[in-house]
Amino acid sequence: MSDEIVVKKDEYLMREGEESDTMYFLKSGTMGVFKIKGGREHLIGNIYSGELVGEMSFLDKGPRSASVKSMSECHMIVIPSDKFERTLSQLPSWYRALVNTLLDRLRRANARIRV
Repeated sequence: MSDEIVVKKDEYLMREGEESDTMYFLKSGTMGVFKIKGGREHLIGNIYSGELVGEMSFLDKGPRSASVKSMSECHMIVIPSDKFERTLSQLPSWYRALVNTLLDRLRRANARIRV
């Protein structure tokens, strides 16, 4: 069974630049995605129920590309890397190549975001 957590309104789930070995599935609530520019945080997007949170750094082991803060109380499922790796190892090898290709393209697109 998966671990579940509750993140209260205005609490940070993760901060830009942190390392990670966990991603999350947002069961309910809304989260804001923030980037720091000029010493200030800027809202660049939202995450809604049914979406993953923290998947990029989880998959490529890079630093968190943004901070994520709850906009309302959020109920989440915690997905640790060891559990994900066990599941991924059961899939065809091309699936990992697909994930890595999409992740690389997304990282490059994120690098072009202007706040």
